[in-house]
Amino acid sequence: MNIWQTTQQAVQLLFSGDSALWGIVGVSFSVSLLAIAIVLIPSLLIAFTLAYGKFPGRWLTLSFINTLQSVPTVVIGLLLYMLLSRSGPLGDWQMLFTQRAMVLGQILICLPILISMMHAAFQNSDRRAWETAISLGASYPRALMSLMWESRFPLLAAIVASFSRIITEVGCSMMVGGNILNSTRNIPTAIALESSKGAFAQGVALGMVLLILALGLNFILSISRGKAHLRTN
Repeated sequence: MNIWQTTQQAVQLLFSGDSALWGIVGVSFSVSLLAIAIVLIPSLLIAFTLAYGKFPGRWLTLSFINTLQSVPTVVIGLLLYMLLSRSGPLGDWQMLFTQRAMVLGQILICLPILISMMHAAFQNSDRRAWETAISLGASYPRALMSLMWESRFPLLAAIVASFSRIITEVGCSMMVGGNILNSTRNIPTAIALESSKGAFAQGVALGMVLLILALGLNFILSISRGKAHLRTN
């Protein structure tokens, strides 16, 4: 089968409402969106504290977080597997090979990315926005909201980058999810499985979903920045 025929079959799968394919897409999005939602506010607060706070060990903490970004996802999956297996210290939780384990793994993957990129956003922001809000009597949450509004585009870019990373990772999801059909099989693990079997049509279709997602997210970012640039001119 040539590339053109495979692509045609992939497009047919996408538009035919194939339940198996869209079930896989649903697992990917539900797991990744839940992971990013859980970690978003803690990451924001930690990043702000590292950028504006002054305490011993601040730069050591930031260096450790930056180092965690380079840990391979399969290593994170292996560590979680050992923790969540029956013989592991968290075996009583019975989370292994479940979507909850996948969410936990993706939280560990995107947490350092979010903190690092949000920290950079706050570091490059105008500190006068925070100082002015505080001097005018605004509460700390309200002042933080003002600062977030000033840094909204790099913060949004951090969220997009983190979401893109976790929805496309395969190592951790394979280790702790088990690639179980109709349960923990997501887009990256399904692509790996179908490609290994020589059934490329579904893999190409799922790849198209990821490509459309990437184009859509980048389009939203570009439009937002473009409108902001027009308002400032």
